[in-house]
Amino acid sequence: MATLHDSGSAATPVPLIRPKYPGELVLRLVRNPLEHFTRLAREHGDVVHVRMGREHIYLVSHPDLVREVLVGNQRNFKKGRALERARLLLGDGLLTSEGEHHLRHRRMIQPEFHRQHVAQYADTMVEVAARRTATWRDGAPVDMHKEMSAVALSIASQTLFGADVGHESEEIGAALEATFGTFMRTFYMPFGDLVLRLPIPSSRRFWQGAHRVQDTVNRLIAERRASGEDRPDLLSLLLRARDVEGDGGGMTDDEVRDEVLTFFLAGHETTANALTWSWVLLAAHPEVADRMAAEARAGGDGPLTAEHLPRLPYTRMVLSESMRLYPPAWTVARRALGDFTLGTHRIPANALVVTSQWVIQRDPRWWPDPDRFDPERWRPELAVDRPKFAYFPFGGGARMCIGEHFAWMEGILVLATIARQWHFDVRPGTTVTPHATITLRPRGGAPMTVHRRTNT
Repeated sequence: MATLHDSGSAATPVPLIRPKYPGELVLRLVRNPLEHFTRLAREHGDVVHVRMGREHIYLVSHPDLVREVLVGNQRNFKKGRALERARLLLGDGLLTSEGEHHLRHRRMIQPEFHRQHVAQYADTMVEVAARRTATWRDGAPVDMHKEMSAVALSIASQTLFGADVGHESEEIGAALEATFGTFMRTFYMPFGDLVLRLPIPSSRRFWQGAHRVQDTVNRLIAERRASGEDRPDLLSLLLRARDVEGDGGGMTDDEVRDEVLTFFLAGHETTANALTWSWVLLAAHPEVADRMAAEARAGGDGPLTAEHLPRLPYTRMVLSESMRLYPPAWTVARRALGDFTLGTHRIPANALVVTSQWVIQRDPRWWPDPDRFDPERWRPELAVDRPKFAYFPFGGGARMCIGEHFAWMEGILVLATIARQWHFDVRPGTTVTPHATITLRPRGGAPMTVHRRTNT
């Protein structure tokens, strides 16, 4: 078990894996980070030490050690490189903030994300999915990633701001998408944050989009505060939240804006990816798709609701397996605040400790035939002996995704609503492959053909 480092520890340094030629590790990471991380873990073990420039990186690939990083010794870490850089776009929301600021906001917001509160958004999720699919035509080509992004964006817009700002929320989403795209293109650059500050066209587009989003959200906040109206949306939730365990105060407008941007971007981006990969896998396994559709149709002819969720266990198994194979967030990184011991290894202060859901959730030690899509592996009796952190699509510890219940409900209800009426084929001659930056998107989209299901 990992413990904080002390002078009596028998821990030893982790040997540095040296590149075969200058820049090899950076080149491999840029070309195919998923393959690179997997190769490092399979060839060099559960704790691997590499260096990129001045950065010492430790890849941790055993569930018990991941638990120590994310839960047991979480106070010895702060957020990693990606989230440090994401502050340029998201400010100090829950995803990027640290210390007392993060703890205060978490305890203010978390009660509103309990299951009973989240259930009020179920009807919106189902209505949005049904409205989008009503525009489809039998046999028509679609980019499923674009379609699921539109669904997730609309759900995020309506649950955050209410339906009355529909056109404006679409503009916010478009600006965020453009800004996020520029951000991701600089993600692996050693000085990517500096590039974003240079007076070049891509950087200007980044800041124009960021300022456009911030200005619009600031105006919506000001209008809601001035009206004094309390609506059933997340914006009103954030405005009325109080730190009842602390000073009893609320959030400033800037703090609300940062949380809105975090929920809007991080929430809709990861959900769109999870839904897209689910359809890609279902298209390749029509027998699974048919079974999921039959389960959804067994709920009756009316729209699905939050009360249907317990009756959709197979749909949840499909989504679980999809996020195992294609985790929307495929890595978690933490920076060590001080020296510590992890297992038998000594990790120095300021090192970047990286864990990868992609690597661990495809490790044959925990997942027999790990690359096979098999929702049946999620039957409860098969999970008894599986280590907890062999599967962690929503992270863990104090920084575990606060919207996990929201995401599960959205994913299950959207999949079931669409599966009742439609099934899909990946277009002939195309292969959908993952593109790993901050999130795991399909490279070039997910070109598919939609088919209407018969009533039999």
